[in-house]
Amino acid sequence: MGHAIVATALPGTDPVHKVSMIPRSVGALGYTMQRPTEDRFLLSRGDLENRLAVILRGRAAEMLVFNEASPGAADDLNRATDIARDMVARFGMHDKLGLVTYETPRQTFLGENAFAHFAEHEFREDTAREIDCAGRELTTGAFEKALGILRKYCS
Repeated sequence: MGHAIVATALPGTDPVHKVSMIPRSVGALGYTMQRPTEDRFLLSRGDLENRLAVILRGRAAEMLVFNEASPGAADDLNRATDIARDMVARFGMHDKLGLVTYETPRQTFLGENAFAHFAEHEFREDTAREIDCAGRELTTGAFEKALGILRKYCS
């Protein structure tokens, strides 16, 4: 339900189409399906930050209800980390790191990006640390946004 609540509360997110609270596998304890109302070819920084908040709503709901985390949000954390890292290292969407691309993903057979985290890069260790910190800043901000929305609508 956290996905649906956060997605509905944030502007510019795709509308919620379907919600299931039936576990589908060990990793998926339910799902929320969102469908765009129109084709979108570009996403702004704000759009991506809102997507991060929607993705991290499961962890936020766990913290709100149980006051501790579980492995249930592991896939969500992976997806959020990938988006935040792309925002910082590929899209130039962090003020401190500037309008620079630090990584270019290598394409594999059929266009799948099998080794995105092992893409070649040419930057120093301190820059890698800054990229990690900037990604963490984005995901932490999105988590706080999701937590605030859930507190507002679920308390």
